[in-house]
Amino acid sequence: MGKGYIWSRLLRSVLSILIIMLIVFTMIYTMVPRENIFFEDSTYRKLSSKSDDKTEYVYSTWQKLGYLDYVRINDYCLTLYEAGTPEMSEAVKPESKESQDFVRIYTEKGYTVEKFLGNGRYYAYKDVPMIRRMASWLSKLIVIDTPLSVKDETNPDLPRSLSLGRTPTGGVALIGSGSVHKYLLYTDSHFPWLHQNIIKLNFGTSYPSYQGLDVMRVLFQSQGTEVKRHVTFDTGYETDSGINFGTLKYKSVLDRMDKKKFNDNYADYEVFRNQPSMIGTSFIMGLLAMGLAYLLGLPIGVLMARRKDKLADKLGMIYIIFIIAVPSLAYIYLFRYIGTTLFNLPSVFTTYGPGDVRSWILPVISLALPSIANLMLWTRRYVVDQMSADYVKFAKAKGLNQREIFNGHIFKNAVIPIAQGIPTSLAGCITGAIITEAIYSVGGMGKMLPSAIKQYNNVMIVALAFLFSTVSVLSVLAGDIVLTKVDPRISLSEKAGRS
Repeated sequence: MGKGYIWSRLLRSVLSILIIMLIVFTMIYTMVPRENIFFEDSTYRKLSSKSDDKTEYVYSTWQKLGYLDYVRINDYCLTLYEAGTPEMSEAVKPESKESQDFVRIYTEKGYTVEKFLGNGRYYAYKDVPMIRRMASWLSKLIVIDTPLSVKDETNPDLPRSLSLGRTPTGGVALIGSGSVHKYLLYTDSHFPWLHQNIIKLNFGTSYPSYQGLDVMRVLFQSQGTEVKRHVTFDTGYETDSGINFGTLKYKSVLDRMDKKKFNDNYADYEVFRNQPSMIGTSFIMGLLAMGLAYLLGLPIGVLMARRKDKLADKLGMIYIIFIIAVPSLAYIYLFRYIGTTLFNLPSVFTTYGPGDVRSWILPVISLALPSIANLMLWTRRYVVDQMSADYVKFAKAKGLNQREIFNGHIFKNAVIPIAQGIPTSLAGCITGAIITEAIYSVGGMGKMLPSAIKQYNNVMIVALAFLFSTVSVLSVLAGDIVLTKVDPRISLSEKAGRS
């Protein structure tokens, strides 16, 4: 396997992802009216009777979301005078010289200049070009936390340093001061035991759904009720709390309880909850369904091939045809009815929650049903093809028995294309299952993209498109690498690709 070829494939994968993201940006920001983002915004509805406040809110929100550049006469005059001075008060008036200069300067720059309906003051805006919008998003995508990251004018004497120490729970930690996170690297008793806050993905702030929350926090924070335990804070204050000390972040303004708990400004934190995150829930369910599919689909497919045209093969084909012909919505509802009626299993995931095994049984099996059929079909096909190959006849002529031929040659060759699809199946675990999760009321990733589209949550749509496209594109490359490990005869080279 040539390293040059791998790097070439990685480069093409990155290019593919960039093209996908450009298409997504173009569709979202040109084909969908920007006014639609306010459909589910309660603040926008409350401002309907306040003309100037509504205009200010609309344009500042569009600027925040990257639609346009927005400048008010107040912003321009602040570069000339101090806030609150008589000169400033006169300058912002529509008839002032500064206002006329503002109109001339920003008109020459290509901005559209308009007036607030109420106070008559000027404001200007200009659409951001698509390439610049995407470049800005990409430039902020990866954030590296260092002791120079915090910019707080109210705390000019903030120490900036790195040191080794321990978390309040006893874990070893790299502690930052002046960084956004207090514990940049730390250990604890939660998988994967070693955690880092140095490099983070920044997808922006969700809007209008989950308003004010970071997109990564929406996807990866635990769900459910807070899991409390007895905690002693740095100040000696003791209480029952679900605080996750590893998530401590810098907070500019501290309230009374913050000062009671903490000795410094690292007082913003997340809490432990009793349910996995949305992406974690989908991944667990998808992983269990994938394991079940391979556990049943492969051996049944082999059995069908070895009993070709006999009872086992015919029964297997009936199941495959049923899964293909019947809409997934119908057979999932049918299977749920059987499970709840005959086996008294919960009809929805939320009845017992993720902590109860019974909650997972029906969703996992329902999700595995089509994968089992798919693996049965293709395993049967590959094994039948191999059984009729010339090398099988040659092996029989050499005196090998049926088991030796099958285990040493037929199955080994038939499983090669199946193994290539494993990384893609793993990638599918992350994206979630829309229909299955909806039917069983599972709080996973399946609902996220449809909900984001319905609610015009453009920030979330872009983030999910990036995550899903990246995982999907890289899984194809991973599948090719797996192929070379399963069959040494196949190699990836810079000149020929697969050879």
